[in-house]
Amino acid sequence: MAVTLGSRPEHGFDEPLGLLSDCHRRIERFLAILETVVARATGQPLNDEQRRAVETALEYFRTAAPRHTADEEESLFPLLRASDSPRAARAVRIVQTLEDEHAAADVAHAEVESRYRRWIELGSLSAPEAQALSRVLQSLREMYRRHIEVEDHKIFPLAAQVLSGEQLAGLGKQMADRRGQRLAPVGGARPSRKRP
Repeated sequence: MAVTLGSRPEHGFDEPLGLLSDCHRRIERFLAILETVVARATGQPLNDEQRRAVETALEYFRTAAPRHTADEEESLFPLLRASDSPRAARAVRIVQTLEDEHAAADVAHAEVESRYRRWIELGSLSAPEAQALSRVLQSLREMYRRHIEVEDHKIFPLAAQVLSGEQLAGLGKQMADRRGQRLAPVGGARPSRKRP
C-alpha cells in the first residue's frame, strides 16, 4: 500500500480549474487508502506500512484539503456569483449545496481523524468501533462521488465558459498564494507546478 507523494499534477496554477480537478483525484486516492486500511486491518493493530499510509492520508485531509475548499469557496464560487452570465446563474444555485457538503465533509473528517487516532494510540479498535469508522468512510465516499461529479462535470466546465482569462489567471494566483507559491510573470517561465 505504498503512498505516492508529490506525484506530478496534470495541471499548473495557470490552469486552475484543471488543478482543482486534479485535487479531486487526490481526495479519492487518500479516501480509498483510509477505507482499504479499515477493511483489511478490521480493528487489529496496524502494521508499519498501514500506519504510514493512514498518517499520510490524515495529514492530507488536515492540511491540503482545506486549501482546496478555500480555493472553491473563497475564490471560484465568488467569481461565479459575481458573473452576469445567465449560464452562471445555474451554477450559483448549485454552489450552496456544494458549500453545505464541504461543511458536512469537515465534520466527517474530524470523526475519521479521531477514530484513527484512537486506533493508533490504543493499538486496536473494537469491532463496533471499526464498523463505525468504516460506515463514516463509506458515507464520505458516497458524498464525494456525487460532489466531485457535479464539480468536475458541471461547475468547472461552466466556469471555463463564463470566466475571462483574466479571472482564471486571478484564480490561479490566489490558489498559488494559498500554498505559498510564486507565479512566474506573464510571458515568463511556466508557473510552478508544486502544490498540495
